[in-house]
Order: sequence, then structure tokens, then C-alpha cells
Amino acid sequence: MADKLKSFFEKFVILFIQPLWSFLFSFSVYLGISTLRGSPFRVSEFPYYSYLADAFLHGQLHLRLIPKILHDLSYFGGKHYLYWPPMPGVVLMPFVAIFGVTFSDVLFCLTLGAVNVALISHLLSLAQHEGLINLSVFQRGILVIFFAFGTVQFPIAPLGQVWFIGQLTGFCFVALSYIAALSLRGSKAFFFTGLAIACAMLTRNHLIFLGIWPGVYLISKHWADKPLLLRNTVLALIPPFLLGVLFLVYNYQRFGSWTEVGISYHKMAEFFIADYKKYGYFNIHYVPINFYYQYIFYPLPLRPETLMGGSLFLLSPIFAGVFLVNFKKDRKLDLITLLISILLTNLPILLLMGTGWVQFGPRYTLDFTVPLLLFCAMGIKRMPNLPLILCTAISILHYSIGAYLFATGL
Repeated sequence: MADKLKSFFEKFVILFIQPLWSFLFSFSVYLGISTLRGSPFRVSEFPYYSYLADAFLHGQLHLRLIPKILHDLSYFGGKHYLYWPPMPGVVLMPFVAIFGVTFSDVLFCLTLGAVNVALISHLLSLAQHEGLINLSVFQRGILVIFFAFGTVQFPIAPLGQVWFIGQLTGFCFVALSYIAALSLRGSKAFFFTGLAIACAMLTRNHLIFLGIWPGVYLISKHWADKPLLLRNTVLALIPPFLLGVLFLVYNYQRFGSWTEVGISYHKMAEFFIADYKKYGYFNIHYVPINFYYQYIFYPLPLRPETLMGGSLFLLSPIFAGVFLVNFKKDRKLDLITLLISILLTNLPILLLMGTGWVQFGPRYTLDFTVPLLLFCAMGIKRMPNLPLILCTAISILHYSIGAYLFATGL
């Protein structure tokens, strides 16, 4: 009996190396969790990207229709704007064109979360094929399950809402960029990698730093083809440059300033006003508290402070695999560029006013989870299956609590 259960468990885990299965299973779980708050076809309290898509479809940058709740929107010149970059609104345009702003951002969000799981499954397979990582099929399956249900994506995927859609959209584009770098060749690899990173940048600006690893990887992979390398590198840089200029124009058209995104005019929570007036939106003053809530704080047992964050490594102990990486024996250039990508993306997060509250776990670390998973995968190859399973189970237990808290509105 024990052997049969072990065999069944191993076969179940290995199924997750198939992107379609990983999508369908995670979609089913996210859908089920979403029903704890109501219909999964509902519209959330903060469906702002749908309203932005509606504005774009009607040829304007300010909201044409005004949401019932105005929290976190920017109010300038008698008009309402979003201060977040606009790419998720662009992605939602076809759906809003058909269904209007009543299109379910909740269903969109949980579907996007499941797509991200499938992308991670595919990315790990490509990384294995290209020799970037060296894991068994069981280890890769475990890592996909871990990402789906043992990281900060799990609590936010079933909920919709502007903040979570923005993060999941950014994650999706980053994953697509890394997939393009690993799977394509020649000019196509450079162009589509650059395009996906540019779209990620136009979702969350600091995600541009995550283009460091795929950029260096492509250059090193095509180094022998020097006559075309310069042309292809320029080809990769064109999308970020053009979309970056477009974003500056977008800001100027809304607020009369190339660099003003709307932060100065947004309706922030009372919780942040005193700090904002004293230190502004980005300041070294915020580093200690952000570091504490992202890497040290443990949110259990439940208490008022629980939703301030949580330690990346305590809540998701598999990520401790990054400390098992051997820089001498593993692919040194890849490790260094992955690490630089992670650190540079994390820097503005540490300087940012606010920890990501309301959240369960270090929500902003989802921004650099794609390179973090690859980095971690290079370390866990040395980890026996039993501790790998236990670490995954602990991670899932933690984030199941978070998913329940978020889904029930507690």
C-alpha cells in the first residue's frame, strides 16, 4: 500500500512538468479558492485596469467611467488617472471591448496566475534542455507545485484587483522574456526577449532590471556570430527604448511632466500620509522596515501585524536552495547575472514607501521570482527528495493560510 501511494504521488508530481496539466490544476485550485469570496465571475472592488482599458478604447488617458471606490487613484485637473504603468490596461482592452468594465477582473487574474504556472513549467523544461539547470523530472515537478501554491502568487491569484493584476502581468512578461531567450535563436531571440522585457517594464518599471540575465545569456550564446551580434543587440534594445519613450509621453500628456506618473496626486491610505510628507515615495529611510517585513518577519500566529508581510525564506523554505549554489562548479556567468538581476530589482522595492501591505508574505518579491526560481533550481539539485518535499509542504501550508485569509476577507 505504501509503495502504491508513493508511486501515485511521484506520478502526480511529474505531471506538473507538462504546462497544460500545470495550468489546468492550478486554475482549478485558484478558481475554487476564489469562490470563498463569491462568484469567480465577479468584479473586484478595485478593477481599475478595466476602467483604464475602457479609457484607451475611447481615445483618452483619464478614466471615462468612474469606479465606485477611488482609493489609490490619482486626481489631477478634475480627472482621474492610474499611477501604475498602463500595460495591463492594454492587455485587457480586447476583453473590455467585448464585455465592458463589467468583465470579471477576478476571472482574468486567476487565469493569468494559472498561465504563469504553465510558463514556469515550460521555462524549467527549457532551462533543463539548455543545460542551465540539472534537475530530475520529479524535482522540476516539485518546483512547479511549489511556485503555484507555496509562494506569494497563491494568495493573490484568486482575487483580481489592480495591484495583483499588475504583478501577475509583469511576472508573465518576464517569464515570456526568459522563455524567448532560452528557446529562440538569432534575431528572433533578441527581438522577442527585448519586447517581452519592454512590456514588463511598462507594467512595473523596475522589471527592466530583469532583462540583464537574458541579455547577457543571448550575447554569450551568440558570441561566435560577431558580425550579427551588434545588430541583434540593437534589435533587442529597440522595444525597451520605444516603449520607454512612449511611457514618458504618456506621463507628459497626463500631468505635464515627463517623469510624473501620478504618485504626487494619488489618494493614498491614511496609514502612509505622514511618511510620505516627511520622506517622499522613495527613501533610504524605508529600507530597514521593508527588509524586516520581506526577509525576517514571521506572520504566524495570526495578529493585526500579520498582513504586513512575511519572510521570503521562512514562508517558502525551498528558496533557501539559493544558499546551496556552488559558484565554483555551476554556471558562474549565469549565476552572477541572475543574482545581479534579483538584487537590482529588489533595490527600489526596499526604498519604496510601504511594504506591500495588505499582503500575506513578501508580495513584492514576486517581481523577481522568475530569476530567483532559476537560481534556486541550481541549488536544490543537491537536495534529497525528502527535505525537498517537506519544504514544499511547509510552503504550501503557509500560503494556504494566506490564501484563505485573503479569500474570506479576514
